This record gives sequence, structure tokens and C-alpha cells, in this order.
Amino acid sequence: MADKRARMRRPAAVADLLSSMLRGTPAEQRLKEGRIWVVWEQAVGKRIAAHAQPAAFREGTLTLTVDSAPWMQQLSFLKRELVAKVNDQLGYELVKELYFKAGRIAKAAPTASPAPAKRRQLSEEERNWITEQSGLVDDPELRAVFESLIKRDRESR
Repeated sequence: MADKRARMRRPAAVADLLSSMLRGTPAEQRLKEGRIWVVWEQAVGKRIAAHAQPAAFREGTLTLTVDSAPWMQQLSFLKRELVAKVNDQLGYELVKELYFKAGRIAKAAPTASPAPAKRRQLSEEERNWITEQSGLVDDPELRAVFESLIKRDRESR
């Protein structure tokens, strides 16, 4: 009899799956470099991030687009500190140098929290259909997740 896989508490994050799948490939390095854009604002703070944003990364040099000459001058004095903050946020030393270029900074659109989806009551026929469809899945844990997903989808229509 084949061994059963260990129960998962929750599905694995796609980022974790990609990371493990790409381990040891050149794409793994690109994935690490891409994290710079994710951690930038948290590393340097909202004020600096409002005036300077990552534009490119190549061989240890992070190119930043800066919106004005005064900010470019000020950031040039903070180069070492910014490099240290970004690397600290990443958890490993990736950025070795900063290069500044003048340009426009894309203003982030204000994020409004989405309104909760209105749910409707399912008919008896729909509940039976969901049970029938999820019954095709052998694994009880996966079946429950599948049934819940179908139910939520139908309730939101």
C-alpha cells in the first residue's frame, strides 16, 4: 500500500512553490532581484519612496528613478544607508551600488477596500449539484475545500 502524503494545514503559497521549483537556476536569481520592488517602500520609508523608485537592477547596481534634482542630491548623501536598509529588508546582500536617474514617479492609486460580496441563498438543487460535484474527489480534505469554493462561487453569482 502506498504511503499517504502528510496533511497540509493550508495550501502552499505560489511564491514558495516557484522558489523551490527554480532553486539552482538563473531564474532563482531573478526572483530574488524582483523582491527589491516588493520591499522598497518598507525599506526606505514612504517619504523617500514617494520621490524615488526602483527602475532596474543589474550586477549589484540598483537604478532608481528620482523625481527631482534636490531629491537626487539628498539621496546621493544617503547611498550607503539606503543600500544597507534594502539589503537588510531582503535578508541578504544583493544591492551593492545605487545609480540615480531623473524621471517621473508613478503615483500609487489609493487602494479602496473592496465591498464585501453579497451572498445569495442557494437552492436545494444547487446544493445537491455541489455535493455531487465535490463527491468526485477522493481526498476528504481536498473535497471539503473544493465544495467550499464551488459554494462561495455560486453564492456570489
